[in-house]
Amino acid sequence: MLPFKSVLETMAWSSRTSTSRLVTGWLLRISGLHSWAGSAVYCSIAIDVSSLRSPTRNFIDVDQNSPDWGWLRKTMELQRPVGIFDAGIGSYAIVERVRAAFPAQDIVYFADRASFPYGAKTPQQLLASVQRATAYLQAQGCVAVVLASNAPSVVVLEPLRAAAGVPVIGIFPPVAEAVRRSASGKVAVLGVRSMVGSAAMQAYADVHRGDDEVVLVNASALVDLVENFAFVHRPQETQAAVSGFIAELRAAHPQVDVMTMSSTHLPWLKPFFEAAAPDVQFLDPADGVLQELAPHTSAGGGHTRCVATASAELSLDDFNTALRALGTPLQAELVELAVD
Repeated sequence: MLPFKSVLETMAWSSRTSTSRLVTGWLLRISGLHSWAGSAVYCSIAIDVSSLRSPTRNFIDVDQNSPDWGWLRKTMELQRPVGIFDAGIGSYAIVERVRAAFPAQDIVYFADRASFPYGAKTPQQLLASVQRATAYLQAQGCVAVVLASNAPSVVVLEPLRAAAGVPVIGIFPPVAEAVRRSASGKVAVLGVRSMVGSAAMQAYADVHRGDDEVVLVNASALVDLVENFAFVHRPQETQAAVSGFIAELRAAHPQVDVMTMSSTHLPWLKPFFEAAAPDVQFLDPADGVLQELAPHTSAGGGHTRCVATASAELSLDDFNTALRALGTPLQAELVELAVD
């Protein structure tokens, strides 16, 4: 069996030979180490191929204490990456959307779990938190940053953009689309407390609602079900919580027929929402991000690097366990951000 470094060198050499073959979207299990998921890997070595449920590509999961790790990192240099972050697992859904739309784009995915929850922060605390994360991603060479969270996008995006040295793309509740789809003229925006209780969100809703009524609903408790991975490990408990939440909302606002899942955590709960209210449309706010990001994308190696902060309540091990449960080959590296 070739050592890991030799295998990769063989793969690099093979990419220059006429006998190379293209391996697309496969998980390569080499020398007992896993996994290199290649979106465009040329090789002529023996491989064991298995399917991936995630579109994320080209991430190597290997012991970072290995003697080959420094060499390996050099082979994985990212080319003009874009950064994608929020306060946890929510932004991974955006990573998958970006990867599917731009397969060759290099990505740094940052789960800033030490800052969770955004919904409990004041605007000043929220701005400080996202500025630290954006500065970190800029220092990693990111040419643009996606702030993959509705709350800070609505509340503090403009001062964040003013302070950042790279373009910052936010994500916003799709109020106008909800209004267009509503037959009753009454829609609900589900989000965290700091967003739905803000003057900025009320102003945003007023601009986009036309003559319809927009109800702003605090769904912070449901966001917790995602970040603590109850939706993966305890689905019955999750369904009961979501069903109770929706029943209470509809009792207070029976005419609501469209709801926006306006935290990037909430789309993970879409099957639970639809089971609780099959007659309601639930909208994902991620669709507008891809169009705005497109001018900043480029052809790299299609690599995704995953990093995360942690806290006493939200550990790195739990985060990596959840990533595996979601079927992704990613494994997060622990980083620490200095707090002013």
